[in-house]
Amino acid sequence: MPAADNLLNAPEFTVSELSSALKRTVEDAYGHVRVRGEISGFRGPHSSGHCYFALKDESAKIEAVIWKGVHSRMRFKPQEGLEVIATGKLTTFPGSSKYQIVIEAIEPAGIGALMALMEERKRKLAAEGLFDEARKQLLPWLPEVIGVVTSPTGAVIRDILHRLQDRFPRRVLVWPVKVQGEGSAEQVAAAIRGFNALPEGGRIPRPDLLIVARGGGSLEDLWSFNEEIVVRAAAESMIPLISAVGHETDITLIDFAADKRAPTPTAAAEMAVPVRSELFVEVESLARRAMVCWQRGQESRRNELRAAARALPGPSELLAIPRQRLDHLTAALPRGLKANTHAHHRRFADVSAGLTLKVLRGQVAHASQRLTVAGERIRLSARALLRSRRDRFVGLEARLRASRLANAEAQRNAIARDRERAQRLAERARRALLTGMHRLNARVAHSGQLLAALSYRGVLARGFALVRDARGHAVHAATSIGPGAHLSVEFADGRVGVTADADRPPATSQPPEAPPRATRTVLAKRVTKPIDQGNLF
Repeated sequence: MPAADNLLNAPEFTVSELSSALKRTVEDAYGHVRVRGEISGFRGPHSSGHCYFALKDESAKIEAVIWKGVHSRMRFKPQEGLEVIATGKLTTFPGSSKYQIVIEAIEPAGIGALMALMEERKRKLAAEGLFDEARKQLLPWLPEVIGVVTSPTGAVIRDILHRLQDRFPRRVLVWPVKVQGEGSAEQVAAAIRGFNALPEGGRIPRPDLLIVARGGGSLEDLWSFNEEIVVRAAAESMIPLISAVGHETDITLIDFAADKRAPTPTAAAEMAVPVRSELFVEVESLARRAMVCWQRGQESRRNELRAAARALPGPSELLAIPRQRLDHLTAALPRGLKANTHAHHRRFADVSAGLTLKVLRGQVAHASQRLTVAGERIRLSARALLRSRRDRFVGLEARLRASRLANAEAQRNAIARDRERAQRLAERARRALLTGMHRLNARVAHSGQLLAALSYRGVLARGFALVRDARGHAVHAATSIGPGAHLSVEFADGRVGVTADADRPPATSQPPEAPPRATRTVLAKRVTKPIDQGNLF
């Protein structure tokens, strides 16, 4: 039976049926797969919340999609250029006839990828200045309250409490958080910000020092303390913070943002408080040294006082000259008192001679006359001042009234001029708009006439036809058409497909024909190309 008959007997599928069959086949054969590749074309979540990107390696690429709900629960978020291991279901997308993987879980491809991601994040945060030494605070020497951010069920909190009890018991506030797994980074950051948000003097005391602690583990276990939200919370903390994550060899990004890094949680407790017994010994030593210094100072001052006392003269020697001077002044005192009394008596007698009743009455009359004259002068001055002020105010009132009228008239004239100018400008604008519209209409009409004159369809309307080859190119000469060639003839009312005469000799300028099988293959491929509009000129 010919092959054509076999094709006619094959069942027919619609496009939707064929797409559904392919979808079932792919999903049945590859229900869940793990694919390792590099993320390419990731530009963040779509406005719908879904993520669309591709996974690629050296020689292949597969489209990938993460639904909104799955993306919000992911611990590791996809990033451009990151090599990951994706777990999901392979399916097809009928809208574009392609297959894709619907990712349900994603993780970095090995420690190398985690370290590369950590280094990239470290460079980014360091460029913002979060790791600068100038931002770091000094730890309090003896904090009253210590806040601890860690898991309440692990051995870390017991080690910290035990070490604080041995060294110097302090009040400890524990903020329980998850230190590993999904949501742990958000809880640690919320705990740091929560301690900083406590008011001073409130019901819950505000810690003087914070310790963020966790036991040792792998890089994946400690990854929550490399998250950007935790690092930023540690850098923004106004309470001094000690980072005690992992063992001494474990390094996380919170160590760079914290004010102090402790190799272990126990070492963090040792950094937080001093040893009380050592303080007692040191205080006793300082007290003994202070007492010895005081005694030595007292003895030195006592010796200096004794030496100064030996160098001083006796009391009788110090008082001999002042006693002699006192005796001399005592003998001269009566004579001085008598002379002073006689001088004051003469002065009082001279003054009393001028204090007669007539003189006093003359002075009182003179003072009364001066007071009367001064009052009259004051009254006349007040009247003259009030009269001048009244005249001045009357003149100012007249000037103000005249200037107000002149200003109002000037404003009315200015408004009239502006109104006239606005009317002239509006008229000019209207005429300019009409002129512009006429010009644009003329240009559009001219362009339409030019387009109609230059279009090849006007030529087709006069009875001509446009011949195109199988590739859609215009045919300019009969010598370029081979026997059996498929052509398209376009008339004014449509297109017609034709085939060239098979008995026409081939064109001399064409190269030798290929074997028939190859010729049919090339023609078939060319026919599938779209036919674009040719150029008659």
